[in-house]
Amino acid sequence: MSLIGKEILPFKASAFQKGKFIDITEENFKGQWSVVCFYPADFTFVCPTELEDLQNQYATLKELGVEVYSVSTDTHFTHKAWHENSPAIGKVEYIMIGDPSHVVSRNFDVLIEEDGLADRGTFIIDPDGVVQAVEINAGGIGRDASSLVNKIKAAQYVRNHPGEVCPAKWQEGGDTLKPSLDLVGKI
Repeated sequence: MSLIGKEILPFKASAFQKGKFIDITEENFKGQWSVVCFYPADFTFVCPTELEDLQNQYATLKELGVEVYSVSTDTHFTHKAWHENSPAIGKVEYIMIGDPSHVVSRNFDVLIEEDGLADRGTFIIDPDGVVQAVEINAGGIGRDASSLVNKIKAAQYVRNHPGEVCPAKWQEGGDTLKPSLDLVGKI
């Protein structure tokens, strides 16, 4: 079942960020744009490349008013240990949520029950706490954070310009469409 257009379900989890442990709930996702990036496990192979790539886009995302949350079913303690031992993860400044109870992963429908791990799922959440975009990849397929930046710009544009939509490959400043009866069959 799609989560598009649905509000985030309640949860409470411990997280690691910038040398501290913090508590996170669904309320943290409201009042700003958020990206929630699920990944299978700490101390693995594809995951650190993705999280480092996301960190490389973090300043750009912050400029767009977006906060980033990574989530795995590891604990916040494991996130801290990984942060201290991996050159790639040591760069991460955004929030790393621990989900050993699997509540957050179940809420976002990315939990692989038999493994106790999360799929590679990326969620763009608007300031109302509503999911606007979802991408889920198989475990061996890493994501590209630069394409995430473009999706967020499109989501923000559509939110700020009711009645307009962004076509395929839309880039900021590019032409948009205004759906209407006159446009049917003309594209």
